[in-house]
Amino acid sequence: MKTHTSTPPRKATASDVAREAGVSKWTVARAFTAGASISPHSRESVMAVAQRLGYRPNLLARSLSTKRTHQVAVMVDDFANPHKLLALEMLTAELQANNLMAMLIHIGEAFDDTHAFLTADQRQVDAVVMFGSGFRASTLQQTQRDDSPPLYVLARESTIDGVPSVSCDVEPSMGEIVAHLAGKGYRRPGFMSGPKPLLTQVGRQQYHASHWLKRGIDNIVEIPSGQYSLDAAQKALRHYLRSTPEAERIDALVCENDVLALGAIDVARHEFGLQVPGQLAIVGYDGIELGRLASFGLTTYEQPMREMVRVLVEMILGQREPASLALRGRLILRQSA
Repeated sequence: MKTHTSTPPRKATASDVAREAGVSKWTVARAFTAGASISPHSRESVMAVAQRLGYRPNLLARSLSTKRTHQVAVMVDDFANPHKLLALEMLTAELQANNLMAMLIHIGEAFDDTHAFLTADQRQVDAVVMFGSGFRASTLQQTQRDDSPPLYVLARESTIDGVPSVSCDVEPSMGEIVAHLAGKGYRRPGFMSGPKPLLTQVGRQQYHASHWLKRGIDNIVEIPSGQYSLDAAQKALRHYLRSTPEAERIDALVCENDVLALGAIDVARHEFGLQVPGQLAIVGYDGIELGRLASFGLTTYEQPMREMVRVLVEMILGQREPASLALRGRLILRQSA
């Protein structure tokens, strides 16, 4: 009894396409490279032959010669924040529109930043975007070699020399928030903070306090949540309201992000029966879609995320000089303040 083994069909190569189309291998390569110099006629001819032969360029093989993988590692440590998901949607779309692919790396309790940087380095990514707060300076310094991919920080301020960041301009944004609250007559401000950053900073608490100080108010109550989550915000405000006499409570609360603000609104209104903003004005930061619902009516400062992402990708592509930039957003006024 004879057995027959089938041989898988040979994949078409660039040489096959070049021979059929009557062009060089370099013309085939240019046809599949966005922005490469090639006539429309030649590109159409190459693409037609490639489709008929079932040819697809081997990007892994190409990366060995070009020293570029067209992959960008994006390190994220907070997937519970809706603002992160919106930003990731914009970032991945902008990268893909420029022939770059995002490699999403999870940082959390099971995967620390050391593991994350090692993962990115082993895969020889073209750049690393740090999109979170759980990064240690000591780890970063260990990865800063001449052959390391360039690092960038998105939506926070970098505290490490040589690591550029693209963020929302915090100082004027907090100035607008405080000016609005002061104009409405609020005089007992508080700030709900999130986790204390290790490598990056948001600066919102610092500028919030400095703008109130300009108005002669220096007693800013901090309500630390420790995490950017609804549950953490609820616990933090619940503890504050239970432990503080009504006459001594704050009358305006600015939260470090929208998730904390939504948790604070829920506890204030539904557990303590407070009028928001009558007895307690609440302001968030980020501009997530959930905040516009009538059940929340969240006043917030919207980050210019689409523009921030565009600028960041331009730096990665070498179309803009790498440098830390802070862009202006906008204050959105709703019922909560």
